[in-house]
This record gives sequence, C-alpha cells and structure tokens, in this order.
Amino acid sequence: MSIHQYGWSDEWNSYWDQWKQSFEERAGHSQLRPARLIADYGQKVKLITMDGERWGAASGKLRHIIDDPAEMPAVGDWVAISTPDGVSDAVIHAVLPRKSRISRQAAGFETKEQLIATNVDTLFLVNALNHDFNMRRLERYLIMAWNSGVNPVVVLSKSDLCDDVEARIAEAEGVAPGVPVIVISALQNEGREQLEAFLQPGCTVALTGSSGSGKSTIVNWLSGTEVQLTQDVREEDSRGRHTTTHRQLFPIAKQAVLLDTPGMRELNLWDDSTGVAHTFADITDIAQKCRFADCKHKGEAGCAVEEAVQTGRLSESRVNNYRKMQRELEYQARKEADRRRKDGRTSTTSGRRDQRSGWRRDVEW
Repeated sequence: MSIHQYGWSDEWNSYWDQWKQSFEERAGHSQLRPARLIADYGQKVKLITMDGERWGAASGKLRHIIDDPAEMPAVGDWVAISTPDGVSDAVIHAVLPRKSRISRQAAGFETKEQLIATNVDTLFLVNALNHDFNMRRLERYLIMAWNSGVNPVVVLSKSDLCDDVEARIAEAEGVAPGVPVIVISALQNEGREQLEAFLQPGCTVALTGSSGSGKSTIVNWLSGTEVQLTQDVREEDSRGRHTTTHRQLFPIAKQAVLLDTPGMRELNLWDDSTGVAHTFADITDIAQKCRFADCKHKGEAGCAVEEAVQTGRLSESRVNNYRKMQRELEYQARKEADRRRKDGRTSTTSGRRDQRSGWRRDVEW
C-alpha cells in the first residue's frame, strides 16, 4: 500500500514541506517523514508511510507536553515520524494541524472531549430503515457533523426492509434541510453510484451510526471485498452488536479513503453551539421573531416558536429535541467552566510549588 492511497496529495505535500522546515527549526529534529495514522489499537498505532505500513507510537516528549487526550495522535491524523532503524517501531514526534475533527462528549461524569477521527471531508450518517429508524438520533449526528467541520450526508440503509421508503425520505429531509439524503440497499445493490459520487481522489469519508445500521456492510460493499466483519441484528428490535471495535481507514477505488467507526447507541454531544445552529436552523430563524430575546419557548407571551408548532410549521417533537439539546449543552458548558476553574487553581498551586523547589515544567520546542 502507498501513502497516496490514503489521501496524500500535492496539497498535503506542499504543506508538509513548509511545516517540516518550521517544526525542525523549533524542535531540533531532522530527517522527519510524513505518515498517516490509519488504525489505533491502544498502546500502538498503525501508520502508512512512504514505504508502506508500519507500527508506531508517540514519543515520550510528545506524551509529556500534551495534557489533553484529544490532542494526541488519532485515526486520520497526518503525523511527523522518525524511524530509528529499519526494524523498530516508528516514533511520532508531532501531529500536523487538523482540517476537521469529529468529537463527542466522553462517557462518564467528567466533561471532556473524545476525539473520534480527524481530517475527514464527508461524514455518512447511517440510519437503517428498520425498527431502529430514529430522527431524534439523526439530529444528534447532524449536530456532531456540523460542529466538526465536515460535510454530512444522510444514508438511509437497508431499504429492502422498509415498506414506505418515500415517507422515511421525507422525514429525513425534514430534519436535515439541504443535506443530501441517499437511500441504499447493499443486499440489492441499490444506491451505490450515489455514494461513490462522494468518493473522490484524496477524500476521506467516515461512517457513523448506531450498532446494526450497516456501516461495516457499506465499507465491504464499496471496497468490493470483505475488509470488515459483519453480524446480523436481532429481528425483534433491529438492534445490532458492536462488530467494529476500533477505528480504521480503508483505501478504496478512486484513491478515496473510508473510515469505519464503532457503533454508538448513545451520542453525548461535544458542541460549541455551531452544530445546533445549523441543525435547527428552521427553529432558530423563527425564534428571532419571538417577543423576548431570551425566550425559552415554553409558555412565554409572544413566542413565535410555539405559534409555529400550533400552526403546524414546526413539529412538537423536533422543538422538544431542540430544547433538550440546549439544556444538555448548557449543562456541559457549566461543567466545563467548573473544571477550568478547578484546573486553574491546581495550576496556580503547582506553579508556586515548582518555584519553591527551584524547577519549571516548561518544555522547550
């Protein structure tokens, strides 16, 4: 395999030449080479280099200076590596600036970002046309996509299991205005050409969706070979098991790259309000006509949003989900602010202790 099959282009090559010179002057490294992180297995990662695939790991210095896990090398990243010899693992010294980053709120009580993938151009939001069809979940995925700086595409999979496809298309278009909606059936080989239109040379396309939505099947279908394991879903509720256990890039025809991700039953948002504004643009536009600028759209006089619900311009379930997303993100923002205040106090205390002990934590680049 060649690095060019994983998205390396003249544009990246030109950028690399400029970045490498600046980085080497600051860091004192020489003979760095570009690579892309194509799979993450925990302690080690798989890289594609100019010479083919190679195992690698972050340098001790890189791990020391990065205190945010979301800034560590992730699948999709272009990185700078050195190869001490022809046998040892490659050493990752730096991550090149990312042009996009797909994130979510990490599971657990702590407010922190969990990075899913980077340098993605298009995100396929896969939703199966069976019992697991859920527009509220699709809205969450749209928020994640818009906030990540990628182009979303709604993919309605398993159309052979649906009796009223047109109605489902209308529902999807209703919550994703202006976003392409593609109906496919890998079993019947329908919709492939529409998907392949997004697989242009050098492009990276990621797939996300709940377990059992058919992401791994789509990867195999578009690749023309069984590169991913697949499992059947339970017939009674259409729920699937986590077939994909790690993130990995797969090169396909036309020199595009596909990224499969583990299924997410629950998607906790990591958002800066950009994604909400895009996803619920119809509601935010109408909200500008509310009598009060701080209207919560819950019983206030002169609320244009509630009026739109009463007249049928907006669905009540969509507005309720919009309110839920706002509450969730407001709660997340408060937790993040509390964490930053605590980190600030900890840093101040640590700094005083460092001064007393006569050493500093600064790392020279």
